[in-house]
Amino acid sequence: MKVAILGAGESGVGAALLAAQQGIEVWVSDKGKINETYKAELEKHGLPYEEEQHTWEKIAQADLIIKSPGIPDKVSIIQRLVAVGIPIISEIEWASRYTSSPIIGITGSNGKTTTTTLLHHLLTQAGKDVAMAGNVGKSFARQLTEAHKDLYVLELSSFQLDGIDQFKPWLALLLNITPDHLDRYEYKLENYIQSKFRIAINQGDKDQFIYYGGDNNIKSHLNLAPKQVEHLAIDREMIKNRSVLANGINFDLANTRLRGMHNALNALFAIHVAQACGVSSSEIQAGLETFHPVAHRLEPIATIDGVEYINDSKATNVDAVYYALQAMDRPIVWVVGGQDKGNDYQPLLPFVQEKVKAIVCLGLDNKKIIEEFGPLRIPIRETKSAAKAVQEGRQLSSRGDVVLLSPACASFDLFKNYLERGDQFRAAVLEMKKDGER
Repeated sequence: MKVAILGAGESGVGAALLAAQQGIEVWVSDKGKINETYKAELEKHGLPYEEEQHTWEKIAQADLIIKSPGIPDKVSIIQRLVAVGIPIISEIEWASRYTSSPIIGITGSNGKTTTTTLLHHLLTQAGKDVAMAGNVGKSFARQLTEAHKDLYVLELSSFQLDGIDQFKPWLALLLNITPDHLDRYEYKLENYIQSKFRIAINQGDKDQFIYYGGDNNIKSHLNLAPKQVEHLAIDREMIKNRSVLANGINFDLANTRLRGMHNALNALFAIHVAQACGVSSSEIQAGLETFHPVAHRLEPIATIDGVEYINDSKATNVDAVYYALQAMDRPIVWVVGGQDKGNDYQPLLPFVQEKVKAIVCLGLDNKKIIEEFGPLRIPIRETKSAAKAVQEGRQLSSRGDVVLLSPACASFDLFKNYLERGDQFRAAVLEMKKDGER
């Protein structure tokens, strides 16, 4: 058997290492330049590769193609491979063929990483032999080359799910569906919805499909989940103030770092799965209270002169910002902007009117934001750096306020990615705090 791997990032290199471990001949091809760390790893294991090109003659010799989730199906190399009938799968599909351990798959437009990391934390704190992989941390394939675990928790993007064939999670979680990545789905929400539901397509009568019952896009497409699978709906009625009810047991979120309705829902998903895995109520409560949210997701950075600074750089769409604004219980100086993704800001207007005292734009082109929120007659400042945005936030805020970076936009106009944007925001806040302590 020969395998060609397209893309030499974390998933591609992980897939190559797993193939080599199975004694399978591998060819790794990347259209761009390969990261030096990954290149050194391929060379260390004697795995042949090419970069800045795809050599058709070598790729077409493969019996199977493992494609990076970042490569769209419409690119020419993929179209040629489809035309000649060579199967194309994702690294998630590839890795799942080499483990018999139960898999918990988590997908959704928002909240995937928080739910995945929270669940992994609850399980590990309870002593379960579990690994976390997929769209967060190490690739699934790499995890399998290092050690076999009793259980796997996977964060799954729609791109990864597009490349599955036999992949079958024991528990499939669908957190929500809001318009995102539509450029990959012919700008049709229906196509994106169907992609998300692929997480359940191979489930059987011993598996469970857990979904958010308050999401109309999910509710109207439940027929896409197999009928034989047990369905469980997570609903807002399970949330009461700062506590949640799961299978008749109350869990208190008051002493946790999980803020807002969206994180209460994320917690409910994680709690239900932890219960299914045999974790006791006391262990779950203890795990909730020791969990630290992932960076760039409503991440508290510091409180300076009575003003709290929060980094929510991962909020790259309107839906994520909706939940962030909803979670705040103090006046907000809102840092917003970047590369617009066709945003409709209308759903945010009630929260902005009620809670936002000033807006700081962080982007090259802020025209749409100013047009949308200018009529509210609240101060709006424009900036082109995270440091300047933090300075403006300090000037516009008063004791008891919060300065919230929750951009609603992609970061590529000023930053490499949302990570760099959030890191620069955090660094500017901490530098300001240090200056104040001198």
